[in-house]
Amino acid sequence: MDLQLLVDIFPQVVLDGIILGFMYALIALGYTMVYGVLEFINFAHSEIFIIGAFVGVELLLGLQSLGALDAVPWPLVLLLALLVGMAGSGLLAVTVERVAYRPLRSAPRLIPLISAIGVSFFLQDMIRLFESLWHNAFNLVYPTIDALNVRLELTRTIDVPVKSLVVILAALGMLGVLWVLVNRTKVGTAIRAVAEDQAAASLMGINVNRIISLTFLIGGAMGGAAGVLFGVQYGLINPYSGFIPGLKAFTAAVLGGIGNIPGAMLGGIVLGLLEAFAASYLSLLTGGAFGAEYKDIFAFSVLILILIFRPRGLLGEVVRGRA
Repeated sequence: MDLQLLVDIFPQVVLDGIILGFMYALIALGYTMVYGVLEFINFAHSEIFIIGAFVGVELLLGLQSLGALDAVPWPLVLLLALLVGMAGSGLLAVTVERVAYRPLRSAPRLIPLISAIGVSFFLQDMIRLFESLWHNAFNLVYPTIDALNVRLELTRTIDVPVKSLVVILAALGMLGVLWVLVNRTKVGTAIRAVAEDQAAASLMGINVNRIISLTFLIGGAMGGAAGVLFGVQYGLINPYSGFIPGLKAFTAAVLGGIGNIPGAMLGGIVLGLLEAFAASYLSLLTGGAFGAEYKDIFAFSVLILILIFRPRGLLGEVVRGRA
């Protein structure tokens, strides 16, 4: 075992883990928003997230075909892709809530959960059908934006592409906006009131259905933004690309304390660091017996341990009781 190599790659591994963690955190915000209001896990959020990536890639491919991708400044192109992806995923999330979840709101909790899984499979096949008819392709490649692939050399052993910094800044910005929205606005007060007691909120004049739809809109928009950034970061997407990142983002939300917005961010970063260290060090520490392909074990082992020893998560709140 080369101790010097372990030391040399340590800063880059930490940086890679933070970048991956912020990606998980962006997706986890959608789970957290919905759970905080309804105490319901929207397992279709993985597909809502990846639909944002598909909406973004369609926009970028359209701009590329028009020759406008290189003519327009890259921050404007990325901002436009983010807004369109957020709009597409947000509206889809509202539609899913209205069609698949609202009629089952008073049903036993297992039934909406089954509905969410069914919606997840439906959306996967819908994406696959659309892309096969539109592009006759299963995988789509994000158009290259040269400025985002420039690597900034921080030290002799650490360099980071601009697109990774964009992921970090976008995640921090969205966390800040979401926290202000929930804690410092009238809309946020209404969301917190509905989360606390829907019947009492209704008696106070709050339109509960509208607030729940708004929560799904915000959560879906966060997922759509994460989808566009995921596509820009990794370059290749397909109808099933959202499944594993969605599960890991759910793990991150549980790790940080599902229903807690800063907890989603913290859980994502912790999980990203664990995965990065496992992917980089596992092979070195075991002499090649275990490779990077075993890193997923860490993600789901963490979920099991958290559920056993601290089901509220790192920053979680006590789950409300229902009479």
